[in-house]
Amino acid sequence: MNAIISVKNLSKIYASGFQALRNIDLDIRRGEIFALLGPNGAGKTTLINIICGIVNPSGGTVLADGHDIIRDYRAARSKIGLVPQELTTDVFETVRDTMNFSRGLFGKPPDPVYIEKVLGDLSLMDKADTKIQALSGGMKRRVLIAKALSHEPNILFLDEPTAGVDVELRRDMWEMVRGMRENGVTIILTTHYIEEAELIADRIGIINKGEIILVEDKTALMRKLGKRQLKLYLQNPISSIPGGLNGLDLELSKDGSELVYTFDVHGEETGIASLLKRLNEHGIDYRDIHSSESSLEEIFVSLVSEKR
Repeated sequence: MNAIISVKNLSKIYASGFQALRNIDLDIRRGEIFALLGPNGAGKTTLINIICGIVNPSGGTVLADGHDIIRDYRAARSKIGLVPQELTTDVFETVRDTMNFSRGLFGKPPDPVYIEKVLGDLSLMDKADTKIQALSGGMKRRVLIAKALSHEPNILFLDEPTAGVDVELRRDMWEMVRGMRENGVTIILTTHYIEEAELIADRIGIINKGEIILVEDKTALMRKLGKRQLKLYLQNPISSIPGGLNGLDLELSKDGSELVYTFDVHGEETGIASLLKRLNEHGIDYRDIHSSESSLEEIFVSLVSEKR
């Protein structure tokens, strides 16, 4: 699948001397949902702002659907819609007017049919002629998406799109995102809700201290870096792990009632059969077993910690 955004050797150094980005190389595939994760100050917003033409890079190149963001700014920017974290529109305008105005800024002719389609897709038709100041926070967030889509971009950036919205609206928004992807829009999102990236993204990129430390298909990342744990609820608490179980990745809970065994589910042998046999030899009985796999959040935390 070809890249719709291609970032090569990108860097950003501010006047203060702070280097926000270091030699970023990143290709985003046409038609995918790409989640960019990283702690606060990692460089996520700087990277997005450079691609969207809001911040100038110190070095490197960025192509948006084949257009250089510096040499061919207008063409590149016309391909991109940006949904920022904060409301950035005139609150005294109606929803329909702010969409028409934004569309005109990109040189697009009026198209009431398209505007109504976007309003309908985002459940905003009944608010089309309502002033933005009268809308709820969740509806204002929908308006930001509608405004970003008003000039028919094929690349959409969502910067923390569900921050501060309720669970129901968050669920609705991800349904909208999937629908946009089905209509051919490439989605790039940043989020602090890592479970959302795990739920919706095709690929995950992790940025830390201005450097991309990993880009991977989500399923491959989970398979490669995820670990599985087997939690055994003991029939009777034990004070310590018997010496005969040394060499196994075992952890005993503080109250001695649970044993946690960590293993690689994709290894040639999990070692579970051997573990259970050795527990029996040591007279350790269990009443229940629970298996769980590490989440994307745990993988993310471990990767960022390794790079510190």
